[in-house]
Order: sequence, then C-alpha cells, then structure tokens
Amino acid sequence: MANSGSGDSVVDRVVRLIEAFPEGSAALQLSELADRAGLPLTTAHRLVRQLAGHGLLELGSGGSVRLGLRLWELVNRNSPTLALRQAAMPLMEDIQQVLNQNVNLAVLDGWDALFVERLSRRGSVANRAKVAGRMPVHLSSAGLALMAHQPASVQAAYLRQFKDPADRLRAGDLRSLLAEAADEGYAQLAGVVDPDTWGIAVPVRDARKRTVAALGVVVPLREMRLQALVPALQTAARGIGRRLGDSRTAAEFRSMEDL
Repeated sequence: MANSGSGDSVVDRVVRLIEAFPEGSAALQLSELADRAGLPLTTAHRLVRQLAGHGLLELGSGGSVRLGLRLWELVNRNSPTLALRQAAMPLMEDIQQVLNQNVNLAVLDGWDALFVERLSRRGSVANRAKVAGRMPVHLSSAGLALMAHQPASVQAAYLRQFKDPADRLRAGDLRSLLAEAADEGYAQLAGVVDPDTWGIAVPVRDARKRTVAALGVVVPLREMRLQALVPALQTAARGIGRRLGDSRTAAEFRSMEDL
C-alpha cells in the first residue's frame, strides 16, 4: 500500500476521511473535510471521488460530501453487534414498556462504552447515550458495569492509564466504584452526567459467561426505584444472554476477555 510523504498509508488516509465526519453532521464541504482529516485538498478530492465511486461517500451539490448508504449497508450486514441487538431488542422493549424511560445497550470498546442500541420515548429524561456514540467508562453506568466484570488484567490496564480531564474522579475512587459494581452485580451513577437523572446498568453475559454488553436505564432522580429496577434489568440481561446462546453468530461477538 503506497504511503504519502508523511508516512501514512492510503488506508490511514481513508480512515481519517471517514472519521472526520462529526456526530450529527449530515454533510461537509470538501475543503472542511480535508481540513478535519488533516489532508491536502487535492488528496482529499481524489480519495473522496474514489470512495464515492464505491458508494461509501456521496457527493452533493456545491462540493458537499456525506457518508454513503453503501457504508451503512456493509457495516450492518456483518457487524458482530447485529446478533447482540437482535437478541436484546425484545427485552429492551419490555423494559421500556414498564418504565416509559430510556433503555440502552452498550459494549466495551477500548476504554469507552460504545452504545449499540437505545430506546426512548417522548417525555423521557435526557440521555446523553446515542446509538454509535461513546462515553468514557467512568461517566456511564454501562461503562462501569462493563469494566467491573472484565478480567483483572483488563481492569489493571485501564486503571493504569486512567485520568479524568475534569478531575472529578481519581483512580482510587474509580477502583472503589468498580469493586462496588462487581460485588452488587450492577452499577449506578446519580446526577453525574445530568443532575436530574440516575443511570443503572447490569452486565450481559454470553453462554461462556463472558461479559459482552451492559443493559442500562436512565430514569429521573426523583423516581428512582432501585429495588424494583435492578431485578428487572438482571432478568432481561439473562434473557439476552440466553438468546445470544441460541444465535448462530453469538460466537463471533468480541469480548475484552479475548484480547
């Protein structure tokens, strides 16, 4: 694969182009896209036209560029999260029917909780979790539930590199939160991301007892019913695990324990 003068490969440059689209942005001007990707305009123009030829990007009027439907199609066709979402959706819908609040499903990717599904309704409380959005482990109940049930080596590596840019949490505090989540079987964060909300999440385990996801809810702080919420979430999480075990693609789902 040919390299540029800076040493990065064509693949590196293509990835930078695709990653340059900010969350919630429908389209970017080619010049802005090149700037965000750190590429010369001529290089960006050439790559964009090649990617558009494969349907991975789309060219609009006035030099605008957007992500193409072909990219969405390929990602969703073979994504390992597809089996997880299919297994979880009926149980997430049940939880939402009971609570009438946000329900989310996340996996651990690096040191972030990556949200792969979310259900919400009009009138539900604010929820910063978005599908395909990330939150640092220490800022989400889902992230804490995921990390608390990872192998000791994974937790140790996470704690070694941990730093809260806002200095709200130190490694010792986080260690205590993870230990509590592991002991209790669920994680909770009250008023951390939004002052009026409470997040609760439980681990989802596959047939090999690996923690592969976290199922969580976000509810109003004033309506918190921990004793009722946790058993309902744990029952749903076990159901998701059983459904994963019945899925032909469940074995393909990645866990941090495989790394």
